[in-house]
Amino acid sequence: MSAFIQQLPALIGVVIGALGSYLAVVRSDGARFRREQTARWEERRLAVYADYASTLKKTVTLACRAASHLGNDPHPHPLSPEEAAPLLAEATLARDPAGEALVLLGSPNVVEKARAWVTVVLEMEQFQRGRTRDPAAWQALVERHRVGRDGYYAAVRDDLELPPGLSVRWQFPTVDQP
Repeated sequence: MSAFIQQLPALIGVVIGALGSYLAVVRSDGARFRREQTARWEERRLAVYADYASTLKKTVTLACRAASHLGNDPHPHPLSPEEAAPLLAEATLARDPAGEALVLLGSPNVVEKARAWVTVVLEMEQFQRGRTRDPAAWQALVERHRVGRDGYYAAVRDDLELPPGLSVRWQFPTVDQP
């Protein structure tokens, strides 16, 4: 019995060490799981944000092409309103599920900025459907679209804690024609 009592402190030390080791591993695994889960959700949100921006960009490009046909936009590839109509309908169908995913996973600020941007895009669609010939009014809509897009991108960067990024307004060099 005295041998057991002599070894009891060592046995207690081993049990306490094993318990401490177990608790450290459980805590570490829990923290790693939370980090990985956060990273997965951030990746999903980024994909949803990019998908939504892509669907709006497709609509804007089609609207600009149709506006170019009417003389409102300098887009180099005009598209008649008749040709644009089914393509815009297809873009709208793609935008709806992307918008739902955005509402589901997006932060309130990003969703609000997306709403502001899509409102202008819808006005652009309506403008070209009305076959209006008013380049100044069209350019005002295009500028509002750019402001809406900039606001959306800034909100996405803030939500995902990304660096500020570059301006989305690229300046292209002019080409002198002979």
